[in-house]
This record gives sequence, structure tokens and C-alpha cells, in this order.
Amino acid sequence: MSVLMEFAMFPTDKGESVSGYVSRIIKMIEGERFSYQLTSMGTIIETSTMRDALMVIEKAYEELEEDCNRIYSTIKLDIRKNKDNRMEGKIRSIEQKIGKIKR
Repeated sequence: MSVLMEFAMFPTDKGESVSGYVSRIIKMIEGERFSYQLTSMGTIIETSTMRDALMVIEKAYEELEEDCNRIYSTIKLDIRKNKDNRMEGKIRSIEQKIGKIKR
């Protein structure tokens, strides 16, 4: 099973720049050893179970909970059985198709 999850989580009570808070969440994800891709609008991770994906959300919240009074989050999930490495595979598939178009 592959669970692709795109999420953003940040405090809304800490001013305009929240990169320091987001960095704490990224360090946590690195410690869990999940594949991830940081984007300007959120983070994409791939896990092999829904439980792991939801655990990342819970731990991300715990990273901010102690010193943030208001936290905003968005979460999108793409769950597919009998597949893995979709985060890389989906990009590779598009790149191959773009290469065919350019010919």
C-alpha cells in the first residue's frame, strides 16, 4: 500500500514568517525516515500505511502545540493498494510523457 499525503501545518499566531516552526516539523519527518518532498505550499510524504500517515500529522501537531495557541493545517491523501514508491514514480511518468511530447 502507498499513502501519499500532502499537508501543511503552521501557527497562525506567530506573525508573517513561520519557517522556523515548519522547520521543526520537517526535522521530525526526517527523524521518522519517511520519503518527503518539501514544496513552497506544503510537504508531501509517502508512507506504507494510513496509521503512519496519521502519526506524522499527530507528531507535527505535537511539535507546535507547546508554544503555539492557534495552528492551521490542510491534509490531502491519495491511498493506493498494491503500489509503492509512487512519489517518485508519478513524477517519472510525467517526465517520460513530456519527453515524448518534445520529440
